[in-house]
Amino acid sequence: MAPVKVFGPAASTNVARVLVCLEEVGAEYELVDIDFPGKGHKRPEHLARNPFGQVPAFQDGDLILFESRAIAKYVLRKYKSEQVDLLRESNLEEAAMVDIWTEVEIHQYHPALSPIVLECFIYPTLRGLPTNQRIVDESLVKAKKVLEIYEAHLSKHKYLAGDFVSFADLNHFACTFYLMDATPYASLFNSYPHVKAWWEDLMSRPSMKKLGAGMTTRVHLC
Repeated sequence: MAPVKVFGPAASTNVARVLVCLEEVGAEYELVDIDFPGKGHKRPEHLARNPFGQVPAFQDGDLILFESRAIAKYVLRKYKSEQVDLLRESNLEEAAMVDIWTEVEIHQYHPALSPIVLECFIYPTLRGLPTNQRIVDESLVKAKKVLEIYEAHLSKHKYLAGDFVSFADLNHFACTFYLMDATPYASLFNSYPHVKAWWEDLMSRPSMKKLGAGMTTRVHLC
């Protein structure tokens, strides 16, 4: 069976979201880089895979998918096993908790923390733009409010959906990794010991160690 293909740079947070799921399930995959400086993401061949000209795109035989969270869920469903069930769809209550905290990441966590990563890492290093400290400061206020809720929740549960790792946790990987490794605000988590313990536990997983090593190299090259 031919490996699935993921189109986009591994350093992209959205591509990394898919890759960490592929690594977790042990699936064989091929990463096909996209030439962003050369506008490869706007070329017809890529627009045929992702009509919005973004990454990732994903190919499994004749099936073409885009949108990272949808791709990740497809991967977790296709390669689900008794040992690896990261959506917990066989248990209605557990699946609902996975869904809730996946939505929390989309609507609360990511909007609060991603501007810090953009302003402190992406814009300065990749686009040569100065950090807008006002945006960073406003985002830190929002992030602290979100992290207070995470802290309260994780004081009662080891992981977000319960006492088991799930897609809800994996979904936080790339944005949090860059916050901790590529911005001056890694100490933000020190005020939230249960959040910090949760993150350190996740980063001990082989999938995240492997991908994080490559992303660290990218950070240091920039």
